[in-house]
Amino acid sequence: MFFENTLLDLVARGFILAAIGIFWVVVLIRLNGLRSLSKMTNFDFIMTIALGSLLATAAGADTWEVFGQSLAAQAALFFVQWSTAQLRQSSDTVETAMQNAPIFLMRDGEFCEDALEETRVAKSDVIAKLREANALELSKVRAVVLETTGDVSVLHGDRIDERLIENIRTA
Repeated sequence: MFFENTLLDLVARGFILAAIGIFWVVVLIRLNGLRSLSKMTNFDFIMTIALGSLLATAAGADTWEVFGQSLAAQAALFFVQWSTAQLRQSSDTVETAMQNAPIFLMRDGEFCEDALEETRVAKSDVIAKLREANALELSKVRAVVLETTGDVSVLHGDRIDERLIENIRTA
């Protein structure tokens, strides 16, 4: 692609194509906004993985066609993410269809056994999250929630504002 010398070409290609690819991703993120690499939904998570894969493809491309297709596919990912975000904002039906609802794993100091079974989360995993959140007493844990992203949120203290737990389902 760049040089006749195979070794020199391999090194140059790796550096130059990776730099161009990263620059392209930064441009796309600036155009699409800060939400581009968030982990707000399962769709966002897939976007991040796919973007990384396409960036690796661009950096290792051995033809200009592969490189160009990778950059185009990256732009397409951002367009699809932007489009779905617009649809999700404008339609509760689309929102519901595209993303799982968060679910209680623990509520008011008690484990939600059905939810643990349904989500295949072990009590020991919940307890580890409680330790990470500096929860000192199970009785003070207001809620442990498996979020739409797969993250676990721990809400603990003397009381909880009900707005924080609206739209969280129980098993």
